[in-house]
Amino acid sequence: MKKLWIALALVALLLPLRFSGLGEWLSFDTLARHRVTLSAWVSGHPLLSAGGFVAIYTVVAALALPGAVWLTLGGGFLFGAVLGTALTVLGATMGATLLFLFAQRVFGADALQKLGPKAEGLARGIQANAWSYLLVLRLVPLFPFFLVNLVPAFCGVRPVVFIVTTALGIIPGTAVFALSGAGLGRVLDAGGTPSLSGILTPEIIAALCGLAALALLAIPLKKRFSASG
Repeated sequence: MKKLWIALALVALLLPLRFSGLGEWLSFDTLARHRVTLSAWVSGHPLLSAGGFVAIYTVVAALALPGAVWLTLGGGFLFGAVLGTALTVLGATMGATLLFLFAQRVFGADALQKLGPKAEGLARGIQANAWSYLLVLRLVPLFPFFLVNLVPAFCGVRPVVFIVTTALGIIPGTAVFALSGAGLGRVLDAGGTPSLSGILTPEIIAALCGLAALALLAIPLKKRFSASG
């Protein structure tokens, strides 16, 4: 009963935030309007601004607020491609881990196994090949970020596996957006508007799918070596 009340309290907190319009502040328009002020603040307070960016990204990721894509672009714009990628990966991983640990604490590490034989089989599959499955889900965002944070918590995935696969898996995609964000100043100067289709080109998507395929390849290889051993 206590867990139910905790879950309801979380939903009661998230729903107003989702519909409050807070996510609308994380947008291209906000960045365009305040670019001079934000750039000056980062230049004058590099450590404080970096810490603030990580804290904001952590909250956005943990509460599954909209606008994370524009926040990633903003990180590349304000801090450069390399540092922007590092700060974004840190914030996203911390936020995802907080949600993962909360869900595991409230619902239990074997929650999915309680939903029937099929769910139990899925849980066993994820547990046996957590590294490969989670890397694929991070490399190719087929499902919402918050959902990929929750399912491992229900399957008994170890926190260290979740943290490492999250951090490694989001690096390629984050780097693409941060690199695009680093060139955002030229787009703003030209009066243009960036688009996700212009960032996620077919070549980029193919590269991410290729990395995901390599992660999946580890599953049959693992089974083969286990059988031979």
